Amino acid sequence: MKDSGNSFHARHLKRALDYVMNPEKTQGGRLVGAINCQADMAFEQMMDTKKQFGKTDKRQGYHIILSFKEDEVEPDRAFEITQKFVAEYLGDAYEAVFVVHDNTDHVHSHIVFNSVSFVDGKKYRYEKGDWAKYIQPITNKLCQEYGLSIIDVEDGSKEKQHENYKDWSEYREGSFVWADMIKRDLDACILQANDFSGFLELLSEKGYEVKQGKYLAVRPQGMTRFRRCKTLGENYSQEAIVERIAKEDLSFYQSQNEEKQASIVKCYVKRYHRAKMSGLQKRYYAKLYRIGKLKKKPYSQVWKYKDDIRKMHKLQEQYLFLVRHKIESAEELVSVLDNLTDKKKEASKEKSKTYKAKERFKDIFDKAEQIRELDDAESCYQSGDTFFEDEHNAWERLNTELLAQGYSVEEVESLRKKYESKYAQDCKAERAVSKELSLGRSIWKELTVSASEEEKQYDKETIRDRREQPVR
Repeated sequence: MKDSGNSFHARHLKRALDYVMNPEKTQGGRLVGAINCQADMAFEQMMDTKKQFGKTDKRQGYHIILSFKEDEVEPDRAFEITQKFVAEYLGDAYEAVFVVHDNTDHVHSHIVFNSVSFVDGKKYRYEKGDWAKYIQPITNKLCQEYGLSIIDVEDGSKEKQHENYKDWSEYREGSFVWADMIKRDLDACILQANDFSGFLELLSEKGYEVKQGKYLAVRPQGMTRFRRCKTLGENYSQEAIVERIAKEDLSFYQSQNEEKQASIVKCYVKRYHRAKMSGLQKRYYAKLYRIGKLKKKPYSQVWKYKDDIRKMHKLQEQYLFLVRHKIESAEELVSVLDNLTDKKKEASKEKSKTYKAKERFKDIFDKAEQIRELDDAESCYQSGDTFFEDEHNAWERLNTELLAQGYSVEEVESLRKKYESKYAQDCKAERAVSKELSLGRSIWKELTVSASEEEKQYDKETIRDRREQPVR
């Protein structure tokens, strides 16, 4: 949230807080929480922090939204997950308000926090890539604890609607093309270079753009973004590349493969004499090279065909779908889609059933969690530290209540793991059916579009034929 100007620097921050804490969206304010400040006084306390450290201008705050899959989580559970996320990510330094909105089909939470730390006055700084490096891994960890869907962050791209994260990242950048291609080019340049500067020159000759900052990054022709070399593996960081240039050459690879070399028993070689260039030809080719007509081609040319490769992968998936379900006609495809739709409903129902069964034990799960949190204090009390007497009394009370309900802490933990495992399996089954159904629908959509285009073409040809008929 940027600075709104001298008249009211924090206007956007104030509006964001008012919006997220709207009682109509938060069950009358029940789903509103805060950390390091009071929710109803959050804006005033954030402004006091800014004034204390003399940082009332420029960036005012930040707004994070956590969105959960439709019908996968209840508002109270989403609030619990959001609270844990805020405590882990911002708890030690920033004032934050977090809320859950349940007024839409997708339960989601909002987190609005101050840009200035109340501890040391330092401003929060979001660096490119922090989402994939810090934020998403925390939400993935928490969602896994509760058996919820997660987002894969290996490729570092944002999710696109109607396609899962990893598939879209590959669709956009063609990572299945780039990674291997870049590694092959890097290996070739490392082998040929005498030093690091020579290595960079060889990369440039192959058509790469090179960016040197904190990390070495390259961009081949046709790729939209730079790729950090270290993300290709531990052997491709700048330090590793420098070491490899120093020790790797043809003799190094020959020594590596000595044990695997096969002996040649007999070999027939037909030699051809290479025609030598005349002095005039040599001067002509030298001139062509100087004016840029003869340039070394990049080692890999795969990037030119990434769209064709992507189409091939898609067609292969569709073909395997037809084979798996033994589909030979449009009628059979419709039947399979109906069957998959029913399976998806059954999977969603089973997942919902497991979730509701797990929620019936929420009370004893919460008590067991509180007991685990008090275990350290109880251990200190048993060692003679009476400072923890209140915690000891709470620990005993919770254990007594739990035993009265017929469970021990160990039994509750076993029951929790059982339901979390079952819920995770149900989510996985639902995702698998959804993916299969989406693939089938894409085939059906292409069939209907193709049929529609053929019909339009037929109508155009009919009209043209009628116009060309002689008038009697």
